[in-house]
Amino acid sequence: MANKQNMTLRIEPELKEQAAALFKSLGMDLSTATGIFYRQALRHHGLPFEVRLDEPNETTYAAMESAEKEEDLYGPFDSVKSLMEALDA
Repeated sequence: MANKQNMTLRIEPELKEQAAALFKSLGMDLSTATGIFYRQALRHHGLPFEVRLDEPNETTYAAMESAEKEEDLYGPFDSVKSLMEALDA
């Protein structure tokens, strides 16, 4: 058996629980999954997945431009009721 060392990770409890459940369904524990991640990172000489900022789509950009020009704006609303009425229009 290979010599192994302990490692401490700080992670949100809910994220850890969700990941543990996922990896268990794949037949592995967190330690095995973490080892796989490191092996893949070494193999790829970087993160084994794409890391990027999400860009808004064309519809969102158009809405942002309209908002800057104050075009097609329905607010501000005085109440939730008036907002819901505008959404139903």
